[in-house]
Amino acid sequence: MFVRPTSYDDAMESLAGKLLIANPMMGDPNFHRGVVLILEDNTDGTMGLVLNRHSTELVAIHVPMWADTVSPPDVVFVGGPVQPDIAIGLGAGPAVPTDDWAPIVGDIGLVDLAFGPDHWGGLNVARVFAGYSGWEAGQLLDELSTQSWIICDAEPGDVFDADPDTLWRRVLARQPGRISMYAQFPSDPRSN
Repeated sequence: MFVRPTSYDDAMESLAGKLLIANPMMGDPNFHRGVVLILEDNTDGTMGLVLNRHSTELVAIHVPMWADTVSPPDVVFVGGPVQPDIAIGLGAGPAVPTDDWAPIVGDIGLVDLAFGPDHWGGLNVARVFAGYSGWEAGQLLDELSTQSWIICDAEPGDVFDADPDTLWRRVLARQPGRISMYAQFPSDPRSN
């Protein structure tokens, strides 16, 4: 069980490699029913990628050398509202890890999309994101204190999930206790 810190110095562990699941009542449209994989978390701030927001833009059009490596759907995902004009890649399973490889969860790590999949020792699968989610120092702690997010363990399959539209519900449903009940929360509580 993760203990919610009141300051970064009190944190028992970094959130890197964890998932932030948007509380169903979160009002920010950038994160409505969002599932965010935390890539980096330290005293300077936090960075992550929204795993369940896909665009209609094909990877083959924007970064063609990655088209044969991306998992379905083969579109660019919207990693978050910060710098939406940059591309960020996540990849899994380098056959021969390079010095640049730093796994985040399981055998999944960040990849520089300027290099092809072979640079990384051959990747089994990848995903391309436009932009990222970012929080300045203390900002995420404030959002956690208002229970805007639910912190969950990430599973490697979450990152390359073939059905991202249902990922929010499925991640919540696998949580212990009452948290799993959020998975049944209606899309529009007024229609309940």
